[in-house]
Amino acid sequence: MSVPLLFLVGIVAGVVATLAMDRVMDRVDEGWTPPHVASGVLTDTHPDQSPERLASVVHYVAGTLSGALFVWLLLAAGSVVGPGALAAVLAGVVMYPLMIGFFALVVLPRSTGLPRQRLGRIRRAWAIEAAVYLLVLVPLVGIAAVVL
Repeated sequence: MSVPLLFLVGIVAGVVATLAMDRVMDRVDEGWTPPHVASGVLTDTHPDQSPERLASVVHYVAGTLSGALFVWLLLAAGSVVGPGALAAVLAGVVMYPLMIGFFALVVLPRSTGLPRQRLGRIRRAWAIEAAVYLLVLVPLVGIAAVVL
């Protein structure tokens, strides 16, 4: 598969994985808080009052672009272990802490006005949502990389 086509697959798979994440966000306590935290950081407002539309845009843009980031990690892993399932799993294993770390260590600390009692629930929600995202993204991109 050509690299540009693989990146396109990653972008499309990122959208699909984000839509799957939405289903989980509906069911998890504080599930929709992470996009509102990001929106609040961008607008310097409390997450509970952050712009809904901006939270949605941030959520879908980040999910889409994370699909492209995953392809980059897949190509890097493939150059080390060879193309295939092992490279896809390795890229997913690397991407998960990157997703968690970026949100928990960069975005969340910049949020204003959240009580400490909510922070653990927000981190847990994000950890669950990121796992679901990768459980959808990794096989979609991994299979496409082998089949196409």
